[in-house]
Amino acid sequence: MFRRTILITLAVSLLASGSGLAAPKAGDAGKTNPAGQDPADKADRSQQKREAIDEMASMTMDRLLLESPQAKRLFGKSVGYAVFDNFKVALLVSAGGGVGVAVERETRDKTYMKMGTAGIGLGAGGQSYNVVFLFEDEETLHSFVEKGWHADATATAAAGSKGSNAEASFSHGLAVYQLTNKGLMAHVDISGTKYWKSRKLNEPERRASR
Repeated sequence: MFRRTILITLAVSLLASGSGLAAPKAGDAGKTNPAGQDPADKADRSQQKREAIDEMASMTMDRLLLESPQAKRLFGKSVGYAVFDNFKVALLVSAGGGVGVAVERETRDKTYMKMGTAGIGLGAGGQSYNVVFLFEDEETLHSFVEKGWHADATATAAAGSKGSNAEASFSHGLAVYQLTNKGLMAHVDISGTKYWKSRKLNEPERRASR
């Protein structure tokens, strides 16, 4: 009987120890993986960024179509569009960057993108502006999204200045517009600017268009 009691006691001790698997301590729950960032937090931040970009794009498109009848006409013919928000600083050498989204109108697919610019600037100070691309055909849109685009020369907006009688048209499948806090600009200078797909902002999936 005494021997049986000892065996039972040993068995209970082993079960209590869990073979080294101790119960979690209070306060351990919710701790992030020490090797990296909490995936849920990272996904939430990416979603917040996408939503902010979507809101910026929606407001910019509404403003463009309201201010420019020519842009509104071309938009009706376009297969898609892309909107970017950029802050450019010019002090002899200009440098800037921003984010945006390209939207395919038929499928309502979105691709979140980045932009970066660097070149010789003659002015000083900073300028915040939005750039809008309208795409005439699927090939131009898909090439812009999948391969990226580099403006190696000055791009001129298809729309003229306010009150201009010039007809708007696509050039090489594109129409480009630039808006500042002063209004729609007659000429768009995006020379030296590159546009490319953002890997992080397009994970885990694309979002539907507005």
